[in-house]
Amino acid sequence: MENKIEINQGEVRIKLNTPMSGKLTLSSLGLKNEDLYFQSGFVRLLIDLEGIGEHQYYSVPTVEIVYSENMSETHWQCEFNNVTILDKNDHHGFSTILLLDRKKISNLEHHHENKLIIHVEFPKEVQIDAEKSSIHLFN
Repeated sequence: MENKIEINQGEVRIKLNTPMSGKLTLSSLGLKNEDLYFQSGFVRLLIDLEGIGEHQYYSVPTVEIVYSENMSETHWQCEFNNVTILDKNDHHGFSTILLLDRKKISNLEHHHENKLIIHVEFPKEVQIDAEKSSIHLFN
């Protein structure tokens, strides 16, 4: 079954149906650059793992977001099942790499509903690069 993508103003939802191993670009998941332009600078990326079945998380689950312009300070907050697992500021650059704590994610995992939500505040409008941005959640 194919992944389901839903795009709303300021929000992208990705429903993963199977644990896909290795580094996955946002474009390989079905997103295009035109889907990833956010005029307000506020972005919510929801990765829905509900019902994904047996899986093993990568040793350090990683999310890398690459954008077209050099951004001054950006604020990143990650939640897994409504619990904040990462809250950080990133200073000046064209990308941000989020290293997530596998143990925290595993401990917060539910039998059915499992959602990773990434909230980002950019200081201005942003264009995210679908080919260069990626997630690496599973072995």
